[in-house]
Amino acid sequence: MTAHDVARLLPGIPMLRDLCRSMAVLEAILSPDRESRHHLFDTDWSQGEEVASMGNGSGDEYSIVFSAAGAYIRGFDHEAVMSPYGNDGPWPGVVDSVPDVFRRYVEEPAFCDEDGMPIVTACLWRGVDDGLWRTGEIEYPDGEGDPDGSAHLFGLLVDPSPEAFQRFAEDYYEGPVDLDAVRHVHALRPLTQAVVTALNADLTLKDLAEDLAASRYPSVADWEDGKAGPFPSGEPGDNSAGAR
Repeated sequence: MTAHDVARLLPGIPMLRDLCRSMAVLEAILSPDRESRHHLFDTDWSQGEEVASMGNGSGDEYSIVFSAAGAYIRGFDHEAVMSPYGNDGPWPGVVDSVPDVFRRYVEEPAFCDEDGMPIVTACLWRGVDDGLWRTGEIEYPDGEGDPDGSAHLFGLLVDPSPEAFQRFAEDYYEGPVDLDAVRHVHALRPLTQAVVTALNADLTLKDLAEDLAASRYPSVADWEDGKAGPFPSGEPGDNSAGAR
């Protein structure tokens, strides 16, 4: 898999943003320790911009900037053959054709090393009026199944299902993860204590206040005001909650 394959598989911008928000909240519940989480979401990254991020603690990461212009994705796999550290800079074509509206993210200090080199092996972008995700014109190295790390980095983005997240979480956190609760958060339904307890019996809704605000996770008031769709009646394990 390469960034070109990811571009064909990624959901649209609104769905991708919601997916990133749900994964950040799920990990906030599963791991009160922010430093141990893979997925984060920051709605106040800068004025008019939000950032979803993933870091596995081993040097692999991605950042997705959501703005009025669209979305920009930067991924870095430290072991990829297309690493800028093994090629004296970003691999040819990866960031060369990033359009002006997203160009400043290529040189964003948070996405570069201390010498100002972009830390990137895979890059995608999509304007609000685009009908698809775009990548640069890249000649990939021969004989490499995952040359830019896309399969490794973006697996949960191209398979945006509760079951995929459950598999990831059970492997990473080394324990069972309630699928109905994952489905509840994945659908951005308002959190209840029962949902939180199904995922982490030691956590309360109050404990999550900061993380819910950071991701602008829908509140019960949003559902009651009709801002987030019909209010679900059930809890995890209650089939009356409707389709999950």
